[in-house]
Amino acid sequence: MQDRPFVRYAVENRVAVITLDRSPVNALSLPMLGEIVAAFRRASADEAARAVLLASAIPRRFSAGLDLDILLGKPQAEVRPFLDRLYVELADIQYHLGKPSIAAVNGAARGGGMTLSILCDVILAGDGATFGYPEIDLGLVPAIHFTHLPTIVGRHRAFELLFSGRTFDAAEAAGLGLVSRVVPDADLDREAMALARTFASKSPTAMRLGRAAFMRANDAEFRRGVAAAAEHFTYVAGTPDAQEGLRAFVEKRPPRW
Repeated sequence: MQDRPFVRYAVENRVAVITLDRSPVNALSLPMLGEIVAAFRRASADEAARAVLLASAIPRRFSAGLDLDILLGKPQAEVRPFLDRLYVELADIQYHLGKPSIAAVNGAARGGGMTLSILCDVILAGDGATFGYPEIDLGLVPAIHFTHLPTIVGRHRAFELLFSGRTFDAAEAAGLGLVSRVVPDADLDREAMALARTFASKSPTAMRLGRAAFMRANDAEFRRGVAAAAEHFTYVAGTPDAQEGLRAFVEKRPPRW
């Protein structure tokens, strides 16, 4: 039974800091996602906060993605609420956040961890951070990334990343335009807070109205695809190949497809 929060919330220098803290790898369970959603809602309504910073308390781990217990052996009716929260609800909260958000990626970001970071407005990465979309290796699909990733890195590079499942480092992520900036690991917290404070120093009215216009101009296709992505992921997760891939991962063996 959960004995402490998985997510911490604090306001420092007009910056709402949302810290992920579920050992060992910040795997996303339904309760943890509920806390993340609640923290972003709180930050949106918090008049003391003018910017939002998403970070991890786990060294060298931002988020490994979905807790596999959510998917293994579960019917679609149990999987869908999780996807609705991660894909639909969290994307909607970010869209209407009303203030800029920064993800400070301090280590491994995979699957759902990629979703958490990319939903933010800016991604700062430590130079030891790594990224990847491993869903295909489990017989799953990173459906929510099908819409926005090609617009960031280009169609062909997006396909290669999404369907190879390979891991890539922070330098490559920066070269692809997937992260805003790479900084030394030791400086990540300081640099992320400095950027958040820069955003927080601007006119809150100009930031709110300008960000809303920016979101309308850039996220229309993504928002239209979110519900379809949740439906597609849920369907694929229930297939025999996906269930075999998940079992193989848990049992530390190659999948038998």
